[in-house]
Amino acid sequence: MNNGKNLKAVAYGEVLWDVFDNEKKIGGAPLNVALRMKTLGCDVAMISCVGKDTDGEAIINQVKSLGLETDAIMQSESFPTGLVNVTLNERGSATYEIAYPSAWDKIVLNDLARKIVADADVLIYGSLVCRDEVSRKSLEELLQTKVYKVFDVNLRKPHYSYEILEQLMHSANFIKFNDEELLEIAKAMHSPFTGLEENMHFMAEKTNVTAMCVTKGKHGALLMWEGTLYDNSGYPVEVSDTVGAGDSFLAALTTSLLTGKEPQAAIDFACAVGALVAKAPGANPEISPSKIENLMTKVS
Repeated sequence: MNNGKNLKAVAYGEVLWDVFDNEKKIGGAPLNVALRMKTLGCDVAMISCVGKDTDGEAIINQVKSLGLETDAIMQSESFPTGLVNVTLNERGSATYEIAYPSAWDKIVLNDLARKIVADADVLIYGSLVCRDEVSRKSLEELLQTKVYKVFDVNLRKPHYSYEILEQLMHSANFIKFNDEELLEIAKAMHSPFTGLEENMHFMAEKTNVTAMCVTKGKHGALLMWEGTLYDNSGYPVEVSDTVGAGDSFLAALTTSLLTGKEPQAAIDFACAVGALVAKAPGANPEISPSKIENLMTKVS
């Protein structure tokens, strides 16, 4: 599964511990995307900040052991490593209680972080990291670089404003929404439409971003790529939990598209990866190429 060979990716944003009932797992949407891209053969670096505490040391050690470049994960004397309390309902859908302020709210760039982005092929960033001005200003600086920019919309109330979301969308080359996020943001931007496809065209016109995708949970995803819409209606799996499924979907889709895979094949592959993550507990389960192939073959 090394279709991302030689693609150099950087993820910017939160690294933290997802705290479930009985265990802690590393997480944060940008880190989840980065870890999945690594398994797909990309060279991946993470830019973030953890506390100078045992939780922070544990994250750096674990992320390093999984093959990510961690030199741009800073350590804060003043703020603790991020924690998120995750609650799952009976369908496996998650709600999140996100501690503030955390070290990842206070990412201050160093020269190494700037160089990593300047040398990369793709920068992945989300909206949650912009809840604090310090990390937001650092991201704004990185968005001035010429790297291909993928914006992962990740709405977590009350940690966003439509004004900042609009700025982040305008900076992107590619935007990923889930269906609820697309409809909410389009409505805030005075869209007259209620359908997903119409609102994708509306957002493309408003932001000048012509590449975007919208995930639809178990119903798959829509992809707009070079003026054409592609659709996958999903792969049926028994859901364990939805934590990280959208992140792995984005990792698989970005890797596939930027290494030249046909758009329909890219969205099919990404939906299969996302479904298999939802089938397993936690955000970053191991997924073998044969499992992906089996799921895609079974449905087709």
